[in-house]
Amino acid sequence: MAKPPLTKKAPLAGAFFFFWALSFALQAACPAPGKLPTYKVRKVVDGDTVRLIDGRSIRMIGLNAPELARKGRSDEPYAKAARQRLDELVKSSGGRVGLRLGRESKDKYGRTLAHLYDSRGRNLEEHLLAEGLAFRIAIGPNVALSDCHAIAERAARRAGRGVWRRPPLQSPWQLRRSGFALVQGRVTKVDRNRGGVWLQLEGPLVLRIELKQLRQFDAAALQRLVGRRVEARGWVIDRARRGGVNTRDSRWMLPLTHNGMLEVIR
Repeated sequence: MAKPPLTKKAPLAGAFFFFWALSFALQAACPAPGKLPTYKVRKVVDGDTVRLIDGRSIRMIGLNAPELARKGRSDEPYAKAARQRLDELVKSSGGRVGLRLGRESKDKYGRTLAHLYDSRGRNLEEHLLAEGLAFRIAIGPNVALSDCHAIAERAARRAGRGVWRRPPLQSPWQLRRSGFALVQGRVTKVDRNRGGVWLQLEGPLVLRIELKQLRQFDAAALQRLVGRRVEARGWVIDRARRGGVNTRDSRWMLPLTHNGMLEVIR
């Protein structure tokens, strides 16, 4: 599949989330690819994870729901609403879900990576994204539905639903801890070395694309990003906890795994 140019017709902030009109109540953008095996759900763990009767934990592909309280941290906004809504969607499907496994079928925690569908063939990630109860993510090679998931999220963002009522956007200067983040900033420098391509933003944040992931991006367009304002999403890493790393200018690192995790604002 051809990769869209990263910087061609970079949208203005006010029109940034423009896409084509689509009514999710009338038509699903992510239909099931045919008849899928279905499995009984024992428990909805949170807004992006379910546990099956057979014991498998299923991490849904293509989204990241707000985190429930853990390790001294309180619930993130809409975390409980996301879990409740996923539970409702599963129950309305008779407690069973269809599984479409990802090309990479396991994550580092041993969870099964899959797209979930209800009894009517509707993609459950799309539902949550369209209702503003999760953030779209794209991690190769599991990006088969990234385009239709983008449609769902943009509709929610434009309408100000759920997490988009008060978007949790941060500047690099506002970062305080590791974890999922949505960050906007201006690119000041683009470097390439054996470690990958590095996009330095104003403030203590660098975006990193490993060389093995570079095929997911337009490499020439990346070089033209200096001076442009971008929005990046993903899991921020605190480099100060890594020995031997100079973190004076870039304490925080956000690895990018797919071009869907990086947008040009202007």
